[in-house]
Amino acid sequence: MKRLVACLALALIAAAAPPPSAPNWMAGAWQETDGPTWNDEFWSPMRGGVMLGAARIGKGDAIVMWEQTRILRNADGSLTFWASPNGKPASAFPMVNSGPQMIEFANPAHDYPQRIRYWREGKLLHAEISLTDGSKAHRWRYRPMGG
Repeated sequence: MKRLVACLALALIAAAAPPPSAPNWMAGAWQETDGPTWNDEFWSPMRGGVMLGAARIGKGDAIVMWEQTRILRNADGSLTFWASPNGKPASAFPMVNSGPQMIEFANPAHDYPQRIRYWREGKLLHAEISLTDGSKAHRWRYRPMGG
């Protein structure tokens, strides 16, 4: 009986937990430049349960890769990151961790990446993609565009 009461109490606490905050601290136009190579990322604030994003990577005047992204609030309040690189069908990455200025999404069944992380440090936006265990990581360190 005590075990049943404890399980019910945990279920009620989990059900009462507030949904994660939208990562509006990601909103804006961001850039990283390293010689002729450049990376741009854009995020709208969440509105209507959707944050829209886009990214492009280039070298000189040529686009190497582009991506349409979005973060959606699901009916249960959770968040999912959707990525569509170079116009391919979108892949889902459910949120697995978040903090005041950090969010992490993961999909272990995806080939690469399996984990997507964003975090802020002051005026900088950091992004990282990797396998679930953190290996094969690729990182970006964005500054505000025009700043």
